Amino acid sequence: MKKLCCVNDMPGVGKIALSAMIPILSAKGIDVASLPTALVSNTLDFGKFDILDTTDYMNKTVDIWCDLGFQFDCISTGFMVSPKQIEIVEKLINNQNKEDLLVVVDPIMGDEGKLYNGMTDTNVSIMRKLSSYADILIPNYTEACFLVDHFYDGGTLTEAEACDLLGRVRDLGARSVVITSANVNGKNCVIGYDHTKNETFTIEFELINVRFPGTGDIFSAVLISDVLNGHSLYKAVAHAMQVVSDIIKDNLDKEEKFFGVDIERYISEGKL
Repeated sequence: MKKLCCVNDMPGVGKIALSAMIPILSAKGIDVASLPTALVSNTLDFGKFDILDTTDYMNKTVDIWCDLGFQFDCISTGFMVSPKQIEIVEKLINNQNKEDLLVVVDPIMGDEGKLYNGMTDTNVSIMRKLSSYADILIPNYTEACFLVDHFYDGGTLTEAEACDLLGRVRDLGARSVVITSANVNGKNCVIGYDHTKNETFTIEFELINVRFPGTGDIFSAVLISDVLNGHSLYKAVAHAMQVVSDIIKDNLDKEEKFFGVDIERYISEGKL
């Protein structure tokens, strides 16, 4: 079994972050360890929340793991609280003795042209630095623009602008890049660059005008597990897109959307 360390926040209520990723990755045959960056009372969509910074716990945990010789095939990161946590992740990465270690970074900061509740320029700087370690970087369009401090005019990108955005993000140091929620020539799509093949790709999708917290985490979990299980980045992205689309369509009538989707049901039905 592939071993993965998932560095992300743990919510008390809501299927996001570790609460969403651990069951999916486990169901896909990945041995998952978790390193919580924060304990969050509930999804931020409720507008009222509390966040407990777990930086000290992370630091002590990584030191203990180093002493015990724990090794991982993949380290994936999500929500980060402070610059100190980047240093801890750096230490975790440097403690690995695998030449083929896969580092996947989801720079969780915002969407729809703005930062999430509680996010600041400090969070942007944190994610900018962490992105340099990524073998696969998975920002949405808004996050990609914040990372490179460049916002494109108009509601859609030309093909040249899409390539420019990919290039700017790669300049941060990421090897492969997957940008979700983009719009190129009026078409909603995911755009990406696969460094193993030195090629770009675009996959169109149907925009469903509803928001569920945690769909980005589901996307990342499916993508990561597929890559670890030997699939190409393109196929992993296409599969993750299809899974998220199917889940959103199946939950359109759900009234309590801020809680996220019922991941366990999809796992038990073999839909992930």
